[in-house]
Amino acid sequence: MDNQQPLPTTTDDVSTDSNLDPTTQRKHAAMIEHLSNLHQSRVSNKPDSKDTSFESTKSFLSLFTNSKQAIESNLTQIQQIPYTNPDLDLKPELEKISVSITELEKLVAENSYFLPPYEVRSSLKTISDLKQTLDSVTSKVKPRKKFSFKNKPAKKPEPVNVFTKEAIETKPEQQSGYKVKDSLGFKNKENQTLIMDFKGLEIGEFVLTDLTNCEVTLKGCVRTLFINRLKNCKVYVGPVLGSVLIEEVEECLFVIASHQIRIHDAKKSDFYLRCRSRPIIERSSGVRFAPYRLYYDGIESDLKESNLDDDTGSWANVDDFQWLRAIQSPNWSILPESQRIDAVKI
Repeated sequence: MDNQQPLPTTTDDVSTDSNLDPTTQRKHAAMIEHLSNLHQSRVSNKPDSKDTSFESTKSFLSLFTNSKQAIESNLTQIQQIPYTNPDLDLKPELEKISVSITELEKLVAENSYFLPPYEVRSSLKTISDLKQTLDSVTSKVKPRKKFSFKNKPAKKPEPVNVFTKEAIETKPEQQSGYKVKDSLGFKNKENQTLIMDFKGLEIGEFVLTDLTNCEVTLKGCVRTLFINRLKNCKVYVGPVLGSVLIEEVEECLFVIASHQIRIHDAKKSDFYLRCRSRPIIERSSGVRFAPYRLYYDGIESDLKESNLDDDTGSWANVDDFQWLRAIQSPNWSILPESQRIDAVKI
């Protein structure tokens, strides 16, 4: 309001009514001092130490930059170690850096809903560069073994499986854009129905990789989901607390709820999404988007816990990083209602 008077800056500026008893005067002065402190805090733009949501671009960029610089510094130091201590095992240090990059990616995902689109794109580009640098450093300080072909006996078709945490494969995987080596997940499967329920489990990241003609159901909440090299698969996913990264998929159907979804090298695939930020595609074509259509007992509470209970409509606003013109990108489209699947109940 235009007539609002400025708050007093100290208790000395507070006038007291002589008709009030001493106890009331002290309470009055304490209240004014408290309001004054709040006012000064807002003026000086000091973030509340209890506020972990980073509801300002300035505070987010400060933390993001500090974390980025720390990762770059660690990468630089590791490159010098082979010259000073060639026998030192660098695997633990490399894994720590990989975890730091994942945490940085999580930070962007959890705060992308209030960041300007440019800052989101810039942050994701930085993370991509850090991953490439880590791969380059890893290849220099820890050369890969030479590749050789080995004859393997043909596998018989496997039955439908319902997996528990202990039954999920954790075998080393071939190199890709994602750090899937030690992650839990479904890997190297064909013609199978794969089911996982995260209820009661605390799993940081989950991987779907090298799947063909499979139907995958993931119930409950997981923090991060990596998907790569899928063909002709159907994937139904409950809430993802952080981000979903998808790479090299073809003729697939995805039903996913997540704070952030990024898609690389996708062809002729449909995405039914609920997300807090705009989906991002790169080097993709023939991809179509529609709203989330998944139901199971308890999904409402899972969505609420993941802060995904409201449909923001972001699924329909796709950013194509390979398309810089002002007109609509030809690489993606809204899936016509007449061609959408019915709601999926699992």
